Amino acid sequence: MKTITTRTVATPWGKARTIEQVNVGQRAGERRFSTVVELLETEGGERLVRFAYTTDGSARRGPVTLRAKDVERMHKLLERTPHLQEALGR
Repeated sequence: MKTITTRTVATPWGKARTIEQVNVGQRAGERRFSTVVELLETEGGERLVRFAYTTDGSARRGPVTLRAKDVERMHKLLERTPHLQEALGR
């Protein structure tokens, strides 16, 4: 799990701040990247869950693909982020 500093991000629902985050490191051949799962909170208090991928620390748009073993690792990482875990119904 990566410790994060609360930051503001843009969403289709307006600005939101990051509450919790897990990064699931992945590898495909020689390529290394991470899937990022973030719990966000809008200025109005609504909670959002954002899935993204990153190759250089910046969240990217596009499809996010997890292998079954990566999903298992994500579940273990979520144990450290109780609010994000709750938002995902775990």
